[in-house]
Amino acid sequence: MLYFSKLRIIVVSLISLIFILIASANFFKFENNLLSKKINLGLDLQGGSYLLLEIDNTPVIEQKLQNLTITIRNYFKKKNIRLKNLKLSNQTLTFSVNDEFKQEVLDQFNSEESDINPYYPRFKSHQLEILEVNDVFNVNFSKQGIVKLKTSSQDQALEIVRRRIDEIGTNEPNILKRGNDRILVELPGLDDPMRIKSLLGKTANLTFRFVTNNKEDSFGVEKLKFEEDDEEAFVSKRIIMSGDNLLDAQPRVDSETNETIVSFTLDRVGAKRFGKATSTGIGKQLAIVLDGKIISAPVIRDTIASGSGQISGGFTFQSATDLALLLRSGALPAPLNIIEERTVGPDLGQDSINAGMIALAIGFILVILFIFIKYKVFGLITNIALIINLFLLIGVLTIFEATLTLPGIAGIILTVGMAVDANVLIFERIKEELKNEKNNLIAFDSGYTKSRTAILDANITTLLAAIILFFMGSGPIKGFSLTLGVGIFTTLFSVYFIARLLTVIYVSKNKQKEGLI
Repeated sequence: MLYFSKLRIIVVSLISLIFILIASANFFKFENNLLSKKINLGLDLQGGSYLLLEIDNTPVIEQKLQNLTITIRNYFKKKNIRLKNLKLSNQTLTFSVNDEFKQEVLDQFNSEESDINPYYPRFKSHQLEILEVNDVFNVNFSKQGIVKLKTSSQDQALEIVRRRIDEIGTNEPNILKRGNDRILVELPGLDDPMRIKSLLGKTANLTFRFVTNNKEDSFGVEKLKFEEDDEEAFVSKRIIMSGDNLLDAQPRVDSETNETIVSFTLDRVGAKRFGKATSTGIGKQLAIVLDGKIISAPVIRDTIASGSGQISGGFTFQSATDLALLLRSGALPAPLNIIEERTVGPDLGQDSINAGMIALAIGFILVILFIFIKYKVFGLITNIALIINLFLLIGVLTIFEATLTLPGIAGIILTVGMAVDANVLIFERIKEELKNEKNNLIAFDSGYTKSRTAILDANITTLLAAIILFFMGSGPIKGFSLTLGVGIFTTLFSVYFIARLLTVIYVSKNKQKEGLI
């Protein structure tokens, strides 16, 4: 029957009041934690920075193949097969063997049951391919191998980009994959992207290596420049420790010299390596190399076994903070190149907000006028429910501190239309019931009950579309689907609880009156 218990009336009223209060937090300042939450505005509304990054996988491929040379040499050495002229050039490993070993080499590379799998599991999935040309074997990544390598690099880069941006405290960044070698970064509210560009443009590959004057070092040497000037030094290619061994890095001010430094803490493996290197290398210079440039090269005065140390290099506090951030977040698997960047000014964002709000206001006023003229008192009830529905929707978005975009505003407008559609279906069904039923209470109850299937069908199919858009789409499409999806639930609540409650109150007081609708 068309009836609401006192408990249900109290619950519906409380829910409505709570969400109206939460939604109001977007227009007023509250100290309470829950009420201090607000809806965030997206890039298209408040302005900000847009960066499209492309991953340069060339160094990754070179490094993987370089590591593979040692694996292949050691493996075939155990097979008593001598490889001749093993070298890497143009992303291809080349070598030759005696004629009697050629077939065995091919079998080891191509067989899925090959004994080489424990040494290099990627052979099993044929990520590498081997081709014999003029008695020389050429080994390189297959198309499948390149795709997997790019996917792996992209996943790692995405996580590290997210860590770096989160550490800065940027509000509601949007970080997404594009293809298999690009990353999209949207930073709402960020007008000056220079610091972000600087942080994302650094691979942050940190190594500790000895400075050497012996150019015949068994590990090989390379000439590197210091970051601050054009001075050069020969540095051993032997890596004592890498950034992977860092547990933490923080900017500090040295109390003795008043110099800004970066202090770091090592994991157990790193501390052991660092302690051993500093104990055997007293009097030597230890080069701290970041992305191929020497930050500093202090002379080792004593053994450092504590697992902590510091990096100095004439830093400002800002540059020390950024370096510490880079070291904490880890090294990128490959360099990132910025191939597209845009800065959306706040004026454009405000224009978008104004346009969206005007469209929402015009649409809302027209709907209110139409529904009131069409259904009189019940039109007024519908309008009250519509207004509360908007507060419910904004309240839910506020609780989750969702990001509102221009398509999101379109989703809200569509929600208003769907809420009206549900009420129109109900009232038209009630009119049909009143033709055959003289009891107003029964007619209204039947109208709500018999129209429920059509309303649920329409809203469920729309909800399914919103869910698909949310998980398959990105950026603005997600914003639209989010507001639309939440709006469906608030619409059903406002129709079947708020509007129906108000209808019950009015019909109960006028149950003998004819021509109610």
